[in-house]
Amino acid sequence: MIRARELRRTFGRGSETRNALDGLDLTVARGGVHAVLGPNGAGKSTAVRVLTTLLKPTSGLAEVAGFDVARQPDEVRYRIGLLGQHAAVDEELSGRQNLEMFGRLYHLGGRAAAARAGELLARFELADTGRRPVGLYSGGMRRRLDLAASLITRPEVLFLDEPTTGLDPRGRAEVWGAVRSLAGGGATVLLTTQYLEEADQLADLITVVDGGRRIAEGTADQLKSQVGGDRVDVVLRDAGALPRARAALARLAPAGARGAGGEGVVVDEDRRLLSVGVEDRMAALTAVVAGFAEAGIEAEDIALRRPTLDEVFLTLTGRPAERDPGEGAAETAGKHEGGRQAAEEVSA
Repeated sequence: MIRARELRRTFGRGSETRNALDGLDLTVARGGVHAVLGPNGAGKSTAVRVLTTLLKPTSGLAEVAGFDVARQPDEVRYRIGLLGQHAAVDEELSGRQNLEMFGRLYHLGGRAAAARAGELLARFELADTGRRPVGLYSGGMRRRLDLAASLITRPEVLFLDEPTTGLDPRGRAEVWGAVRSLAGGGATVLLTTQYLEEADQLADLITVVDGGRRIAEGTADQLKSQVGGDRVDVVLRDAGALPRARAALARLAPAGARGAGGEGVVVDEDRRLLSVGVEDRMAALTAVVAGFAEAGIEAEDIALRRPTLDEVFLTLTGRPAERDPGEGAAETAGKHEGGRQAAEEVSA
């Protein structure tokens, strides 16, 4: 349903040129949820803007539902829905009024728009609040209404650009439930996110991007296996025991999780914290407790946890997942240029 090959998008001129997309390759099959995972500034939102025709690619190929986004933008727009990072609904109107308005903007008749609004309010469990002003909705309810608005025309492909950014845990859970419902109904969903947990919860397949390029792809479990699947964190009582504890933990790290130093143990000396990826979580926890007792190493805390996005990126790229000022500037420029171009196209 989505295909990109050597996709590039640059912003600026001369020495100020920035590559938001730098040869991105992406293939999304029909049905299910495909996540594009990456830190701020990785090119995720720029990719969505190109694929949804809001930005023209500098070079490369991009197709959605079999149509070229640059040469056949109208055909693409008929077949997609988009939930952006910022709310598109009117807070003064009720949920029902918002959906009916979107229906009319999509050229549905008054009766058809009202019927579709009712269907979507029921589907996203908003029927009881459909006549309340959106300004009184919770964050999760507002995003569900946004999601409903993107489905007015029953699109073949739905783009969700970081749909839960800024939501509290309850709001995120509400949106996740709505996305699962869509995927269960056979929709093709492309989800961009910077949260490994979100991709883990929702995606059938994950493409990891950094610097505007694909750097890895696989299921959540396959990606996590690159940092050991699970991690053991240890906080020591005595910082002087760090070298001995590091050596003890290094024996637990699977080969695939080991860094250039060959041991795969992350050490934070200021917090007396050591962390290592492991394959068998319970066996590893038992081995740490027994090994430390034998070596006379005292720990204040020992914990098992899942890998974080930073750890996945540290393994994949050799650096933490943090904002790159250059890429961030390119993404910001993309937002401004995308908004300007969209306004020009609507006006035309």
